Amino acid sequence: MTAPMRQSPSACPACAAAPSAQSLADMPGPGPAEIALSLPTIHCAGCISKVERGLDADPRVLSSRVNLTLKRASIEANPGVTAQEMVTLLEGLGFEAHELDPGLLTATTTDRAGRDLLMRLAVSGFASMNVMLLSVSVWSGAEDATRDMFHWISAAIALPAIAFSGQPFFRNAWSALAKGRLNMDVPITLAILLALVTSVWETALSGAHAYFDAALMLVFFLLAGRYLDHRTRAVARSAAEELTALEVPRAWRLRDGAEEEVNVADLAIGDLIRVRPGGRMPVDGEIVEGHSELDRSLLTGETLPVLAAPGQSVSAGEVNLTGPLTLRATAVGRDTSLHRMADLVAVAESGRSRYTSLADGAAKLYAPGVHILSALAFAGWYLYTWDMRTALNIAAAVLIITCPCALGLAVPAVTTAASGRLFRQGMLIKHETALERLAAVDTVVFDKTGTLTEGTPELTNLDRLPQEAVEVALALAEGSAHPLARAIEQAARDAGFAAAQVSDLTEVPGYGTRALWNGAEVRLGRASWTGAEAGAGTATHLALPGQPPVTFHFTDRLRPGAEAAVAALIKDGKEVYLISGDTTPAVKALAERLGITYWMAEALPADKASRVHALESEGATVLMVGDGLNDTAALAAAHVSISPASALDAARVASDIVLLGSNLAPIAAACTTARSATRRIRENFQIATVYNIVAVPLAVAGFATPLIAALAMSTSSITVSLNALRLR
Repeated sequence: MTAPMRQSPSACPACAAAPSAQSLADMPGPGPAEIALSLPTIHCAGCISKVERGLDADPRVLSSRVNLTLKRASIEANPGVTAQEMVTLLEGLGFEAHELDPGLLTATTTDRAGRDLLMRLAVSGFASMNVMLLSVSVWSGAEDATRDMFHWISAAIALPAIAFSGQPFFRNAWSALAKGRLNMDVPITLAILLALVTSVWETALSGAHAYFDAALMLVFFLLAGRYLDHRTRAVARSAAEELTALEVPRAWRLRDGAEEEVNVADLAIGDLIRVRPGGRMPVDGEIVEGHSELDRSLLTGETLPVLAAPGQSVSAGEVNLTGPLTLRATAVGRDTSLHRMADLVAVAESGRSRYTSLADGAAKLYAPGVHILSALAFAGWYLYTWDMRTALNIAAAVLIITCPCALGLAVPAVTTAASGRLFRQGMLIKHETALERLAAVDTVVFDKTGTLTEGTPELTNLDRLPQEAVEVALALAEGSAHPLARAIEQAARDAGFAAAQVSDLTEVPGYGTRALWNGAEVRLGRASWTGAEAGAGTATHLALPGQPPVTFHFTDRLRPGAEAAVAALIKDGKEVYLISGDTTPAVKALAERLGITYWMAEALPADKASRVHALESEGATVLMVGDGLNDTAALAAAHVSISPASALDAARVASDIVLLGSNLAPIAAACTTARSATRRIRENFQIATVYNIVAVPLAVAGFATPLIAALAMSTSSITVSLNALRLR
């Protein structure tokens, strides 16, 4: 991205509006290029040092800075230097790198909701400390006017503090009641309000007991849990926004024979668009010029490139591999194939509302029970004493001491600890109920290309090929960006082969590369172009003079940890399925390689979603793991879903969990952590219940002083938090 030109200040407004020719001539040229890159694999200070040294050693780089926390590099380079050049440079240093769109990263710099919660937490904490100091005097024996003065000062501190700090609970409780349902904030709000009303009444009547300190502590502990939970979600949102920024939504439009870079949103039907090798189709269209090959793996799951020629239709999201293409847009914006897939996702996501968190489930049982118990205590004491003041005081004590604080902390304390543990293992929790749903999984459905495999070919028969053929193939492969050529080059270089001497090396888009070797033409590419017989599986062929064609066989490279993840899931008793849009031989071979019994090939996006629905209707609890556009509907339809960080934006949005990095091994560990987290949540509910069982009889019997209420809430809250920390 190039900085805009700036004109020098002028004393005359007219001159400023219309600068002279001399001032235009004096304007500086294009400023330095500002490039932002994501570096997902850096993990230590040594990585920072190596990246910065490598960047600063390049003459094109003016300055660089690496942020380990954000895993991001900010580069200032010479004008005209592109992000792709810097990506190539860093990949040469051994670091995975992706271009970021800085415009999409600005939203991560502000966190108004977090600041709001933190401010309310600070206010409630400060007010709570002051009221507790005043309460010490009351508990120590202050009486009559002195006690009343301390109570009124406490009221002056507590009422405005709670009115401000308790708004998140008040709003949530009102929203639930307005819809005719209960959540955990309803008993919390009722306890706070009843404690305040009772305390003010008691203070006005010069009573001995007030609950200002207990109400403030309740708000403080709950806000602490709410803020911790928010911070976990904020990390997920920030990382998700950064992943979204990996998509660079720009295209090259042809106008009067000249190329202009425009936003994809500015394209219209009928526009001519140039797509360079390595570029992604920005719209649906028809090829009008050029020959190449298309990578459709993210859309259909096919691993083999498809020949592209004039007259052929292409879809948004397909990748142009070998030659420049000019296409005429036939569908743009929301009418493209990408957005049609979004309709499938919307239908599937509508079912997400059926998931209820354990906290809300507990609230449905807990809230009515607490309210009924408090009402019975009020009625019983009123009938026993005919004293409204005594009955209301005891009812308030019952409602406070039943400890909604511990129940309110039960879930966020555990999810914060579990999410932190999974984040350190490379998994990002996006949805609030994802952990609870992941714990119930008994069936795992994997996509193939880009999920279990990297979507890049790996040469399998190098050790059985003649040295001369490998050296010639290496020389030809160096002249192509085709995935199979790149695989030959990498395998041959790793094995120590040197390229043969060739001349007149040219690439024929859609067919392969050719050159002169020892005065004769040699070719590397398609079977029909090299005189070879096409067989099953992924292969390319080398035509040598006077010799039969030599065939190079490939398989799709497994993702790191794929075998370990599948084996661990099967060992854990889960059914594992492989559903892919790739060809039957490729899917069958991978299933046999990984020990997966159930597999489906050549599946369309709707087929994947239908199969997930069918498994769920048969009683299975499905975890879907996928990365492509053809997986988005299935990801949204599954009980819980995971997508890799390398997945397209649509897949990441549809999933509940994002797998950072390329290793699949953490998936099995995440299921174990989720089960542990769910057990801790239930244990926390049990801890809160035990405290209630011990404390409620004291409250109902009229022995619950403010000190007892405060100690009960504090002890149960601390115990719940310590139990949650066991997950770390």
